[in-house]
Amino acid sequence: MDATVPSRDELGDRYLSSLQVEPYPVQEEALLAWMTAEQGVLVCAPTGTGKTMIAHAALYEALHRDEIAYYTTPLIALTDQKFHELQQCAVSWGFSETDVGLVTGNRRVNPDARVLVVVAEILLNRLLNAENFDFERVSAVVMDEFHNFADAERGIVWELSLALLPPHVRLMLLSATVGNSREFVNWLERCHNRKLELVEGTERRVPLAHQWIPDRLLGEHMVDMAGGEGDSRRTPALVFCFNREECWSVAEHLKGLDLTTGPQRQRIKEEMERFDFTQGAGPKIRQILGRGVGVHHAGMLPRFRRLVERLYEQKLLSVCVCTETLAAGINLPARSVVLTNLLKGPKGKKKLIDASTAHQIFGRAGRPQYDDRGYVYALAHEDDVKILRWQEKYDSIPENTKDPGLLKAKKALKKKKPTRRDTQQYWNEAQFDKLIAAPPGKLYSKGPLPWRLLAYLLRKSPEVERVRGVIRKRLLDQPRIEAAEKDLDRMLLSLWAGGFVTLTPEPPKQEEVVEKEEKKKPEAPTGSGMFDGILTNVTKEKPKDEKVEAKPRYSPELATPTPKLGSLLQFRGIHPIYGAFLLEHLGIADRDERIQAFESVLGLPRALWRSVRVPLKEEVPPGPLQTTRLDTELIKRGLMLAKVPDEEKENDNGYDDEEEFEPPLAEKLRLLFDATYPDVKDVQTSPVWSVGELLRFNGDFNKYIRAHNLVKQEGIIFRHLLRMILLCGEFVNVCPSETTPEEWRAEMIDISQKLIESCRSVDPDSTEKAIEQAHAADVVEGEEHRVPTNSEGGTSDADDERRWEETFENLYGGEK
Repeated sequence: MDATVPSRDELGDRYLSSLQVEPYPVQEEALLAWMTAEQGVLVCAPTGTGKTMIAHAALYEALHRDEIAYYTTPLIALTDQKFHELQQCAVSWGFSETDVGLVTGNRRVNPDARVLVVVAEILLNRLLNAENFDFERVSAVVMDEFHNFADAERGIVWELSLALLPPHVRLMLLSATVGNSREFVNWLERCHNRKLELVEGTERRVPLAHQWIPDRLLGEHMVDMAGGEGDSRRTPALVFCFNREECWSVAEHLKGLDLTTGPQRQRIKEEMERFDFTQGAGPKIRQILGRGVGVHHAGMLPRFRRLVERLYEQKLLSVCVCTETLAAGINLPARSVVLTNLLKGPKGKKKLIDASTAHQIFGRAGRPQYDDRGYVYALAHEDDVKILRWQEKYDSIPENTKDPGLLKAKKALKKKKPTRRDTQQYWNEAQFDKLIAAPPGKLYSKGPLPWRLLAYLLRKSPEVERVRGVIRKRLLDQPRIEAAEKDLDRMLLSLWAGGFVTLTPEPPKQEEVVEKEEKKKPEAPTGSGMFDGILTNVTKEKPKDEKVEAKPRYSPELATPTPKLGSLLQFRGIHPIYGAFLLEHLGIADRDERIQAFESVLGLPRALWRSVRVPLKEEVPPGPLQTTRLDTELIKRGLMLAKVPDEEKENDNGYDDEEEFEPPLAEKLRLLFDATYPDVKDVQTSPVWSVGELLRFNGDFNKYIRAHNLVKQEGIIFRHLLRMILLCGEFVNVCPSETTPEEWRAEMIDISQKLIESCRSVDPDSTEKAIEQAHAADVVEGEEHRVPTNSEGGTSDADDERRWEETFENLYGGEK
């Protein structure tokens, strides 16, 4: 080692000496473990324990040793916050702000910096493209909020990153308390040859006081919390709601209460004078903020959320009403948290929030630098509060009273007894106690193998056993591993049916399987998929006097890619098989049909569907894709009724029959997709018409949302538009059949340009961040060069081969 490069021990001592506060015991233990561990540490401690201080040690070390370190988070909002925080740290350590960079899916700042703050997907993408991203100088990777490993949708990102990380890179995993930490580190050593030191803490730096509030309504309780001076005040507070509409109604209620001081309101007014509140939800937000109340949820524009965060951090807001998303990592320090509800879900089907979510919310209470404890309040339903108050008033009149006035009052009270409503769901103190006492969640592998990763693996090697090896290394019990292997076989059969691979041995013909099964038992197959007969490993039930014979389950040995498999690697913002399916059909579609198809995959929440429904065919007439292909194909398959000729529609009375219902384009596409790929169950689509409608308003965002009563959800619509821009970026360099690359490219660029202009007028900063990624995908200005979308940098087939040599070394421990 170069004598001028300080040792880890020396840097550890220097870092400890630089700290402005005495480390908490778990922090000190974790820092010492990091300085001595060869491969890294797993730190499990409650929210609010100061794990960020531990993370800074790894980044401090990388900067002083001229090495590279990654800091990953699960949320873009949290990534932004950590980026600015680490820039300030770098300056305090004697370095420059430019030594800290940021890379997310839609933003890059100082991408060549030595400390890179990234969302978890970026790290995985770089590990999968190791030829383009040199990991030789990477000394450490910090994975913050690592309990997201157990997330059903995105946990696979952390899991695969662990599998692919080069052995020389030291790893720091920072997590809330988990219930199987020892099992996890044992699995990591056994399956991935990585030995981590485990550091656990159970005590919070600021202890929590939990209190059930059975007798006060929210407004009354918040006034009590905001009263008094200094430590007697229980604000600032975060008030958690479990849907966006409730956030608005609660904030509207609280704005009329006296929750702030005069000086606070004056400073808020001064801050807001520099901000434009004239459009959309701006006037409503201005009124609420002016009373010291913030609102923070995904339905708000990013610029409004950033303003709320800034005012709250400056201690100008006494209360912030928010959804549980804020508890997932965004750091808004609070003395108290208030839960207005303990149930979450659709009306009539609400369930108690899970313990992990509850503990994340509880953990937001208590600021180490200001509070000696944090306060967690859970309020009873307002009906129960009214019932309790009535009961107390009723019981205050003795049953044996002889006083005529009291008897009359008691009788009158009895007639007015409040009751619970059949249409409401209620929660209670026992459920609150259950959440408090619930053990921490466990880390297990969640979610299936992603289709895009499976395509990557098969491009490298058609040997299915290697992919099964990946599955067997997952942190699952044996029954779940066996189920995952069956899912893999089903995925491979779907790829085969779609012409993406050829299988060896060739699958038995489905007709033969059905015929054999029908002879054994007349009942229909139990499953709904095309390959249920092939994948069954036991014959159907026979009469008791007959022997049940085992039948071998079909399981391919080789899955050899066809040229078509490469199309699955083009898509990240859309299900890859559905993306490939759209490429087969959108060539003959008109502009409106293409927009409808793209919008259907962007995942607008169900609560907005009524406001963004696809218009009737008189307003948006069916285009060539529907009239010349989809209708004919769906009628032929028996999935849609043939249309009745106009001359036959009149009934005997001379009146037209009720207009036949015709599914919108997105539903027709989905019907055909499901018929083509019946075993691909993880595609989410919904027929919506938001981008198309906005363009009919000439891109006037504010006019559009006002016309469709979407002001309270403008942030969701804005995000939908940005995602549409990025989706056009994925499709711009892949051309459907039945059209020309020039026509297709021009349309993708034109749609993107119009949406960018619309978004710029609403939230320029957030739009510019999205444009940076769109530039990378060659959508915005229409440059002639092409940047493949299957990686952050262009690669050739030869590059892919070399890259996958290293990938398989990591995934399979050197096995070829």
